[in-house]
Amino acid sequence: MGLAALMKYSDRFVGRKVGIILSGGNIDLPILSTIVQRSMVRSGRLVRLEVEIRDVPGVLADIARCIGDTGANIVEVHHQRAFTSLPLQFADIEFVLMTRGLEHLQQIMEILQNQGYKTHWRAIAE
Repeated sequence: MGLAALMKYSDRFVGRKVGIILSGGNIDLPILSTIVQRSMVRSGRLVRLEVEIRDVPGVLADIARCIGDTGANIVEVHHQRAFTSLPLQFADIEFVLMTRGLEHLQQIMEILQNQGYKTHWRAIAE
């Protein structure tokens, strides 16, 4: 309704900042959630970070600590041993992270690489 009024009476709002309030029971929350998530992906605030590890006790905790120390939030973790082309005793860990943006992601990757981990990131929507 707010958008319709803005379009019909656009001359009233020329040169002014206008906010339109979303209201009503017809908002599809799953679609709204998808829009927000895709926006976060495009801005680098929601990313997939892949880390190649030697699969020994304590490595996952070490990587999680490194990520947490930067202020990033770990949303999901997938620890992959079987479906990988890595040699035995190695694994891929895929993290879904909430970051402050691409610069923050670069900081995380540099820290992990300085600790000897191979990293690769990609957008969720790939």
